[in-house]
Amino acid sequence: MASYVASSSSVFSPICPIFSQAKLNLYYNTSSSVYKPTSCSSSKSSFFQYGFSLPSSKSFGYSLKSKNVGTVYARAATEKTIYDFTVKDIDGKDVPLNTFKGKVLLIVNVASRCGLTTSNYTELSHLYEKYKNQGLEILAFPCNQFGAQEPGSNPEIKQFACTRFKAEFPIFDKVDVNGPNTAPVYQFLKSNAGGFLGDLVKWNFEKFLVDKNGKVVERYPPTTSPFQIEKDIQKLLAT
Repeated sequence: MASYVASSSSVFSPICPIFSQAKLNLYYNTSSSVYKPTSCSSSKSSFFQYGFSLPSSKSFGYSLKSKNVGTVYARAATEKTIYDFTVKDIDGKDVPLNTFKGKVLLIVNVASRCGLTTSNYTELSHLYEKYKNQGLEILAFPCNQFGAQEPGSNPEIKQFACTRFKAEFPIFDKVDVNGPNTAPVYQFLKSNAGGFLGDLVKWNFEKFLVDKNGKVVERYPPTTSPFQIEKDIQKLLAT
């Protein structure tokens, strides 16, 4: 229903192979009060492989407007939104996502050892600094399912993001985004977004844009940079 819009720490260093030229093998490994987002400022299942050649960014051409838009907006008011879920932050504390009600959310599965790591963390940090006072929140979910490129513990992941990129946006507990142990919040995101090859998250740094009502409105492949999403963020912030 949503659209695809193609676009230091001494512990980790980017080692992800060149994305658009390599044949990607998705390794599905088990990852496992007022809320204050955990960021720099605040200090298994079965294993299987799904191989495919990632198409160029143009191959992700899905448009929300080409779907049955009437169906999207005619849903019952009781249908779930992102606010119905509670997740754990990187320090293990429960975080009800209704904490972010009324915010525009950019949700990203992150990894510390990917070739996309530096550009994505840098641009995400820039967007957050620019728009956080206007109502943008970036929610980062570490995931180790793609080439085992997020192998560290939660403290190591937090240290990496904070030390190397000064990430101030909330970082959450490591999760599965595909497979039998998919986190409920990612089941929701995928079921409301669709896209190329069904509901699979394709690689590190796939992105979901959620509006102020908690509805998924856009989905972007990993090759879409955060800066390419900026205009969409601006439109949602203005509504």
